[in-house]
Amino acid sequence: MLRVIGVVSLVGVLTAAQGGVSAALADEAPGGLRGDLDRVLRDSRLRGAQVGVVVRDVRSGRTLYSRNAGRRLKPASNNKMQTTAAALGLLGPDYRFRTRVYEAGGRLYLEGTGDTTMRVQEYRWLAAQVAKTGVRSVTGLVADDTWFDRRRIPSDWFAADLQYHFGSETSALTVAPDPMLNAGAVRVSVTPRGRGERVRVRLTPRTGVMKIRNRAVTGRPGSARTLAVERRPGNVLVIRGSLPAGRVGVQVLRSVQDPALYAADVFQRALRDRGVQVGGRPRHGSTPGGARLLATRTSMPLSQLVVPLMKLSNNVMSETLIKAIGRKVRGRGSWEAGLPAATRYLRRLGVGVRMTDGSGLSHGNRTSAAQLATLLRNARREPWFGAWRSSFPVAGRPGLTGGTLAGRMRGTAAAGNVRAKTGTINGVTALSGYVTDARGRRLIFSILINGHSGGKPSDIEDRIAIRLASGRDVRLAPRSDGDLERSWTEAASRLVARER
Repeated sequence: MLRVIGVVSLVGVLTAAQGGVSAALADEAPGGLRGDLDRVLRDSRLRGAQVGVVVRDVRSGRTLYSRNAGRRLKPASNNKMQTTAAALGLLGPDYRFRTRVYEAGGRLYLEGTGDTTMRVQEYRWLAAQVAKTGVRSVTGLVADDTWFDRRRIPSDWFAADLQYHFGSETSALTVAPDPMLNAGAVRVSVTPRGRGERVRVRLTPRTGVMKIRNRAVTGRPGSARTLAVERRPGNVLVIRGSLPAGRVGVQVLRSVQDPALYAADVFQRALRDRGVQVGGRPRHGSTPGGARLLATRTSMPLSQLVVPLMKLSNNVMSETLIKAIGRKVRGRGSWEAGLPAATRYLRRLGVGVRMTDGSGLSHGNRTSAAQLATLLRNARREPWFGAWRSSFPVAGRPGLTGGTLAGRMRGTAAAGNVRAKTGTINGVTALSGYVTDARGRRLIFSILINGHSGGKPSDIEDRIAIRLASGRDVRLAPRSDGDLERSWTEAASRLVARER
């Protein structure tokens, strides 16, 4: 990846911080960039909305366009840019999470440090390592998630979000049900049977921590689908409604309360499959001193982990990094320790923000387009910049490369050019990143929109990005992507069917 090292332009920073539209547009005629972007932002869906936009030249730092760039707004998942920058700076690109298995007093202890890449196959590998040591029977299994504190959800997350995988709990010990690494969630597969019969429900991975109340029936062929899958408190899954006979089944993700016991349950099943008998059910506890180490599983380095985090906008990974920062910097794996450490580091990069979580799902976060642009520019001088930049979604490119931008800006000058982080929560949309214009200039841009009407107006963001890439204002058909970020719906469509 190309890395450009430069000195921060104080003049550019101060210009971007001012409200209103910047007059620093010497190379643009009135009908040029300023006129084009002003026209885009006159969209009726933005009437009454708070909008912050800035465009800067990477090399000089000069502001090419600015509208309310200093206004502090909700960044949604653009918050992850700040979290990953702080994590790479404070933990280091080579930082890894470790999951260990110990034996003491006839019990096994499963100890986690926050590895969100642990899937069924990783727990099976650990079980195989334990079996190789000759252990054949233990009296119990203890889930040790004490590396982090006991609070698993930020205090200001909306209760309505918590049953979905993007609102899953953060734990030092967890399990992901799929290659997208949606840690702390379970995949619920529902398929029809004979007309009038109860639908078939299957969980992946297999686990006993979820209680299933199946009230859904198979309807006649061609009838309406009214199926609903609800995760209630206490890990109770309620399936109700109707699924027509002959129709393809439905797969959704639901969060699991207490991920540590969920992970331990998955591990216990893997142990039994390997011939290791475990008495009773897993319970919480801490690993005693002097326990015998049996097996260790090490995650990919942070420089690689930020790729699925940023490209698929993974919330649990983001919150885990905040707690890992707190554990390293202040000895406590908590939001109270990690968030101040992260914001202090960001101030060293010239970025002053308010962070109330790591992912951006919280509506309490505040930053500005100017601050995000400063981060995008100043990060270039850091040794971790290459890994960070590589983690951004690439417009119009399929699969993980495109991530949350895979379906956007295809067939335009922005495709394969724009590298940007998306962001969406209710009433908030954001897009910030890098683009090379038609003249070969490398530009930084940040777009924050709060309070728009209707669904997410992705076409407005795309139109700005395409204009920067091509030098022409390309009108796009109005499009609404709904209230959830693509990472929470479309990016996982290869494995998990989108809910309707």
